[in-house]
Amino acid sequence: MNAEKKAMLQMVVCATLWSIAGLFIKLIDLDPFAIAGMRSLFAAATVLVFMVLRREKIRLTRNVAISAFFLAATFLAFVSANKLTTAANAIVLQYTSPVFILIASALFLKERFLRVDLAVVLATLAGISLFFFDQLDGGKLVGNLLGVLSGLFMAGMFLSVRHCDKSERMSGMLMGHLLTALIGIPFLGMDGGGLSGQSLGFLALLGVLQLGIPYILCGLASENCPPLACS
Repeated sequence: MNAEKKAMLQMVVCATLWSIAGLFIKLIDLDPFAIAGMRSLFAAATVLVFMVLRREKIRLTRNVAISAFFLAATFLAFVSANKLTTAANAIVLQYTSPVFILIASALFLKERFLRVDLAVVLATLAGISLFFFDQLDGGKLVGNLLGVLSGLFMAGMFLSVRHCDKSERMSGMLMGHLLTALIGIPFLGMDGGGLSGQSLGFLALLGVLQLGIPYILCGLASENCPPLACS
């Protein structure tokens, strides 16, 4: 198997693990920022263990800071969207990211793309619009808009991770999780609820299986797979 096909397979596994987020987030009765923060704390531990095993040093560079920002923004917007609209809408709307990647790549990075890329992105956007315009009432509008915003941030994440060099990618992932934890954990108890053992178990599962391992795979895949294909 060549490097590009291996990277695509890594992203398939990554996307499959990402997709369990909606179910478990709905089962946790905490503030969205608290969920994002605690989930990322477990994810940071997972990435750190991986880096120790690979003997990778933690790097603090401009590229690491940019990717960390986009990761944290994606996590906070996505979890908030999950609480304010349906899990299906939040997940599907986050995958507006290929549209933003295509636009940013063409306008700012001056990268060329194939006609088939444009056709697939337009078809994806048409399908996503059915989810968006079907539920514009009440609080779901805010949730849907946050879902689109998480797609924008996710596009930034794919592009920024791609432009990190090999020694920076995992550090960007680690710092993104730590930044999310730093922002989100202070919201624990803000809604009057406590952290139950069941919620802690769900958060650990999300942090390790749904976030930590997939973002390791995403970091590895981005070395041999362009942002649009990854997304």
